[in-house]
Amino acid sequence: MSAIKGDRVKASISIRLPQQQTFDLFTAQIENWWKRGPRYRNSGATVGLIHIEPKLDGRLFESWSEGNAERAFEIGRVTQWEPHQAFAFTWRNSNFNNDEVTLVELNFEDCGETTMITVIHSGWAAIREDHPARHGLSVVAFQQLIGMWWGDQLTSLRRVSLSDQH
Repeated sequence: MSAIKGDRVKASISIRLPQQQTFDLFTAQIENWWKRGPRYRNSGATVGLIHIEPKLDGRLFESWSEGNAERAFEIGRVTQWEPHQAFAFTWRNSNFNNDEVTLVELNFEDCGETTMITVIHSGWAAIREDHPARHGLSVVAFQQLIGMWWGDQLTSLRRVSLSDQH
């Protein structure tokens, strides 16, 4: 079965850490590398927390303070959990309706001295073309935007991985 045009984006990066350590950095230390700001977090520039509950059906969520109120947003749920090899989670943008969801799949491939991380973010074809999350972009431009977004995230992960080596 072939993918629907505009349905998936793929990004990869090589990290100079063993597979287990790379997986743990991505999952258990997500707060240390996931970029901040309104482009990457629902909390925007506000200091908050992003966390993955390390289990099947675990939550991926953000929490932060807004004035005197504590806020939280569940981004998605873990749909696959294979420690040190692969995991996947549903992904909801903050302006998605309850029935709107995409899927992020991650694979951690042991390549000797490095680990190759591949991210596939799919399900976009089910999100209407005029949805605010698409920013009014054509399918190709939107795919490029999401690919660059994941590229920015993976580059941040690599930066943190390099500081962990010292």
